[in-house]
Amino acid sequence: MNTNFKFSFQGVNGAYSELAGIDLYPNYNSIPCKTFEEMFEKVRDQEAEIAIVPIENSRAGRVGDTQRLIPDSKLKIIGEYFLEVNHCLLGIPGSTMQEIKRVHSHEQAIAQCRNNLIKHNKDMIVAADTAGAAKMVSELNQKEDAAIASELAAKTYSLDILQNNFQDSEKNVTRFLIMSNNLNTPDSNDDDLMTTLVFELKSIPAALYKALGGLASNGVNMTKLESYINPQGFDVAQFYTDIEGHPENQKVKLALEEMKYYCKHVDILGVYKMSNFRKK
Repeated sequence: MNTNFKFSFQGVNGAYSELAGIDLYPNYNSIPCKTFEEMFEKVRDQEAEIAIVPIENSRAGRVGDTQRLIPDSKLKIIGEYFLEVNHCLLGIPGSTMQEIKRVHSHEQAIAQCRNNLIKHNKDMIVAADTAGAAKMVSELNQKEDAAIASELAAKTYSLDILQNNFQDSEKNVTRFLIMSNNLNTPDSNDDDLMTTLVFELKSIPAALYKALGGLASNGVNMTKLESYINPQGFDVAQFYTDIEGHPENQKVKLALEEMKYYCKHVDILGVYKMSNFRKK
């Protein structure tokens, strides 16, 4: 393993973010971080080259505060990765499903396995993250406690996998953003590009409708739109969006010019290659 290159992620060893990072960068070392802010800081301070950032899940929606924190991180999005999540029910060696009373995990993992947990009549205990729950179960060393986490977490903390694919839906996918200090600059003529941006509207009637109108009139596809409140107050709305295409592509360029007319600011967070997962 090349110890000169590192990626940071939020959580402890065995987290799905670490699993995504290993898939992408098998020769990098991983740096676990307690918070998303610390994860971004590791890259800003050049202790890591890459941050692996979970952004949304096909079953449970957006992931925590990452969307709100990304614009202020001062990092750039250079790629995306889709991880097909296999939630495992983990217990200490020798434990059985019948002996388990309490299941610990991150709130999203619990939400994604809720029907199975109800079916098996297990108490649901929310933890800070999936791998942290696995670590705690290993330390508790009690057959009544189990965790929902990854196969990597099972190996990391020497736990038994009592059931694979414990999630309610077979199609359970988490999208991650790959972030760096350095802006990625793909050729504007490349196919299958994504642009992520944030914008803040002017306080005028129908501002959002008008700001997005340029995307429609220029044939630019928008794949994501999320709003969040600016700390300045409830009357200031900011939006995070993903669109297909390069900012220098003529259609996208015209759409963004129109958008800027109705916005206080439009900031591009990254331009990057679209994941092949989108083409499935």
